[in-house]
Amino acid sequence: MLDSNRLRRLEQMPLWDFALAFYADPEVERACLALQDAGGVDVCELLLHGWLYVHGLEALPDALAEQRQSREAWQREVTQVLRHLRRSLKPEALNSDSIAALRKTIQKAELQAERENLQRWQSWALEVVAFEGRLKNAAPRSQDVAKWLQDSLYLAQLDKECVDTSGARESVSQAFQVLATRLDRFEVPR
Repeated sequence: MLDSNRLRRLEQMPLWDFALAFYADPEVERACLALQDAGGVDVCELLLHGWLYVHGLEALPDALAEQRQSREAWQREVTQVLRHLRRSLKPEALNSDSIAALRKTIQKAELQAERENLQRWQSWALEVVAFEGRLKNAAPRSQDVAKWLQDSLYLAQLDKECVDTSGARESVSQAFQVLATRLDRFEVPR
């Protein structure tokens, strides 16, 4: 049975608010971007797991797998397209004010796409009818939070697939450690 106090606190801190507060830490931002670029991690899903974690909850794997397909499609078809466009315009933006303004507009659209994705994750997690089938009380974790987070994202295969010549494995491992440390210290507003 889910702890109703945990659910109430979860409802009082929207995922977007958590994401803004957590991501405001420059180390968290760097870690998220390293995981996104070197490990192919969906930062929105990563933030979902962090949000649930600080409230003592976690997503059930089967329910998560279903939603993940929908969220991955959104990321692939919307967010990643905007991100690619924004990044590809960066060199031109250095020499053109109009391209710089366009790039800034695209960056705002990319942020809005991320916010929409987070809102959809939140709706999925908080849908009252489905609470029992989507979330569970998390066991206290005094051990390796970084490994739990990596496993939650189904990235066990990441350790096998990262090419060490580029330092990707070490970068990914360090990023998970940074996030684990920050999650353990994150203070949920009361």
